[in-house]
Amino acid sequence: MGIVKEFKEFILKGNMIDLAVGIIIGAAFGAVVKSLVDNILMPPLGYLMGQVDFAELAIEIPVPEGTGDPVLVKYGEFINACIALLIQGFAIFLVIKGINAMKRKEEETPKEDPKPSQDIVLLSEIRDLMAKQQSGG
Repeated sequence: MGIVKEFKEFILKGNMIDLAVGIIIGAAFGAVVKSLVDNILMPPLGYLMGQVDFAELAIEIPVPEGTGDPVLVKYGEFINACIALLIQGFAIFLVIKGINAMKRKEEETPKEDPKPSQDIVLLSEIRDLMAKQQSGG
């Protein structure tokens, strides 16, 4: 029974839940970027390059006749994946840059000096009075 309790504590820690949320959002973001690349960016780019569908670009490696289908090296899909990676990387860069800018603003905000405690104030007054008495005042 101890391992179940330990697992429950582990899974319910804040960091673990934050990580799970990040993974889920990251997966959804990846799907959106893949759709952006495959359905929005690549068709016009292929059109401008002479009706090329990047997803269909492949090199066919022939196999001996009668042994099966030829092997396809689908480098067009690889190009799509590389473009998606660049877009995702740039988006993450912008998010991190924004977070760092907000952190810098927090750090630059001048903090007021904390007011001394009542004890310190009284001790300072006593010190000043003693200094005044010693100087003959």
